[in-house]
Order: sequence, then C-alpha cells, then structure tokens
Amino acid sequence: MSDSALSQPSRLNRLFPSGSFGEMIFRSLCFSAATLTLVAMAGIIVALAIGGWPAFRAFGFNFFLSSEWNPVSEVYGAAGPIIGTLITAFLALLLALPLAIGISVFLVEFCPRILARPIAVAVELLAGIPSIVYGMWGLFVLAPWFAHYIQFPLLIHVSPDSWLGRMVAGVPNGANILTASLILAIMILPYMASVFRELFLTVPAQVREAAYGLGATPFEVVCSVIIPYVKRGLIGVIMLGLGRALGETMAVTFIIGNTHSLPHSLFDSGSTIASTIANEFTEATSEMHSAALTALGLVLFMITFMVLIMARLLIGKRS
Repeated sequence: MSDSALSQPSRLNRLFPSGSFGEMIFRSLCFSAATLTLVAMAGIIVALAIGGWPAFRAFGFNFFLSSEWNPVSEVYGAAGPIIGTLITAFLALLLALPLAIGISVFLVEFCPRILARPIAVAVELLAGIPSIVYGMWGLFVLAPWFAHYIQFPLLIHVSPDSWLGRMVAGVPNGANILTASLILAIMILPYMASVFRELFLTVPAQVREAAYGLGATPFEVVCSVIIPYVKRGLIGVIMLGLGRALGETMAVTFIIGNTHSLPHSLFDSGSTIASTIANEFTEATSEMHSAALTALGLVLFMITFMVLIMARLLIGKRS
C-alpha cells in the first residue's frame, strides 16, 4: 500500500478531529443530504394533495370510476387515463422484457468479442434518445405504416364478431393503445437490455464454465445459473422499466390518440395520465379543471410509488 493511501486517514483526522466543530458540520451535512429526498417527496405529495383536493371533494370516489371528462360541463373522471396508463405500461413491459433478456444474453454468451462492445454501446446510445424523438418517429413513420399494413388488413379479413375482431376494432389511423405500447417498449428496451447485460456480466465465469462442464446447454445455463444468480437485480430493473413506462409523456402523447373514453380494444384510441396533463394543463382556465389535472398527477405519483414498494417487497422475499 502506498504512503499516500496510509496517510489518508490521518489527513481526514486532522481535517475533522473527533468531537470537533468541523465533525459536527460534516455529520449535519450528511444528515441533510440523506433527508432532502424525503422532504422533497413529502412536499410533492402535500402540494399535489392540496391542489387536487377540490376535484376529490367534488367527485369523490367516482373520480376514479368515471370515464367522463368534460371541461365544458366541469365533470371529470380519471378512469380512462388511469386504465390507459396501466394498459400501455404493462403491454410495453410484456413486449420489451423478453427482447431485453435476449439481447443481453446474446451479448454476454454468444456475440463475438469484437462485436459485443460496439453493439452494447449502440444499445446504450438508444437509451439516451429524447422521448420526443421517439414520439415524432411514431407519429410520422410507425403510425402510418401500422395503419396501412396491420390495421387495414385485419379489419378487412377478420370477422368483427370474432374475439380477434373485437380485439382489433377501431379507427385505422395508427394512433391507438397498441402503437403507444410499442413506442414505450422501444423506449425502455435499450435501458433494460444494457442493465441486464451489466448484471449478467457480474456472474463469475467459473460458475458458467462449471455448468457447461457438467453438460448443460446454453439455455439451461441461462435459466438455471445466470438468471437465478442475478434475480434480485432483475426484479429491480423490471420495476424501474415499468416505472419509466408509467410516467412517459411526450412519446405517448404523439401516438395514443388522446381520447378519455375507456379503450375496448387494442386499436382503440386512449390516453394516459401523463398525456392528459401535458395536453390540457396550459388550457386549464377553471379552478376545477386545474384541480382535476393536479389530482391526476397525485394518482400517477401514487401508482409509481406503489410499483417501487412492490419491487422492494419482491426483492425482500427473494433475498
């Protein structure tokens, strides 16, 4: 060990001697940094609760059950945006999760070393693209392509009375729940894949080689060795990806159709909490309209908070 490393504790002791005023300031700063997040979160909750209270008081529990959203008659129900938020987020996670695991497994187990790093960098770069770029691409590229090559053929060839016909019923304009979920899946896929890759790299090479030495196939190694080894981290990444999908705003606003009615099929237009707030907050001229949008913000905050609590509980049970 170098002399500089050995002298580091003594330097710190001279800077903050035990029981000194400097030590007290240092501890106070650490305590303040640790509690700042909690204070900020409490402040956000209180501000949203106070701002949304007129809507909760006026509509009661019906605010969560009704899908009627009419600024003209000052009647607001959040069921449509809430259901749209949950459907798009879970569909995006369902689409992105297997692809993210497949990409990370390929990069760690099968990809040639000379290509693994460039592909990993490309995946990380995709995670940094602004959401509005994804939204514009979805509006001008994905939505017309989806309407022409997916929606129109299905509407023509599928009986409207069949279960598949009811699942794909809707105006063939490409702006619907499924395309919004696809955009969300594309957005969270690079993030999840890059973190999964880092998790899989933490598995010791000796563990994987031992499994191969016992005759395990690559599929068995992934399912029986790699994933169980990092299962706590996997749960955390999945929940964080779900949290990002729940709160995404601009990309979904471009492509979901922005109607407040409850979606009855995958090709129905809809809305999310975030897209509703983004679309209407600047136009909310009445107190009740502003209160309803603030109440939606509180609902979104609580949904995300419950997702994180669920993640902690799942990680705790598997530890």
